[in-house]
Amino acid sequence: MRAWLAVTACLFAVHAAQGLAADTPDGKAAVGLIIDDLGNRLADGRRAIALPGAVSFAILPQTTYSRRLAELANAAGKEVLLHQPMQAVDGKAMGPGGLGLEMSRSVLLETLAANLASVPHARGVNNHMGSLLTSHSGHMAWLMEGLREHGDLYFVDSTTTSHTVARRIAAEYALPNTRRNIFLDNLREPHAILRQFDKLLEQARTIGTSLAIAHPYPETLAVLEQVLPRLDALGVELIPVSELIAQTTKRREERWQASLSH
Repeated sequence: MRAWLAVTACLFAVHAAQGLAADTPDGKAAVGLIIDDLGNRLADGRRAIALPGAVSFAILPQTTYSRRLAELANAAGKEVLLHQPMQAVDGKAMGPGGLGLEMSRSVLLETLAANLASVPHARGVNNHMGSLLTSHSGHMAWLMEGLREHGDLYFVDSTTTSHTVARRIAAEYALPNTRRNIFLDNLREPHAILRQFDKLLEQARTIGTSLAIAHPYPETLAVLEQVLPRLDALGVELIPVSELIAQTTKRREERWQASLSH
């Protein structure tokens, strides 16, 4: 294991160094990182929360350790999201607190409120699964309505389908929002995770920001424990999701203003 970790660190240093000379459009490149699916296993959650830097944590509602892990993450100065289960095209079981097409508006809003109550300190929400529900504008409108009622929350589209309308509806409700750019660990193999992390850095250097989602797999956490401490030396900043949304919005507005002046 130690030999593998050393090789991983060396490979990351070589790969990432290739991008050091790349220009970013508006200063230092920034990345966001969400660890999904926390709540069912305490040890995995504790290890994830111990990761260095401004990692954000998406916690499943009404699970055994949802409240405890949310409290631990908040105490560690990390940003917390509600990882909201939503109905998928394949009909896979959503787990506690899932939102489905059969729900009425009132039931959906009641379920969302209970889920937010089970994950204290949530600054935002991202979808768990949801390839079916996120493609339905009516249910997404109810969701965004509910998020507005619960304060200054943001929405992250995990982008589990190309047919998603979630961000468009979030914008209609004036909710801060963004989307996932890269999944780090669709393949639970260290070198594949490392390659995806390189893509994350490359995209951030090209457009300024990029957002990744990962999971508390042992393979993923081992890679992240090695590579996250090296980001600052590589000229890349790891920031909370709320700040990444703010930076992305600012860059978009600056580009729009610049287009008007030409």
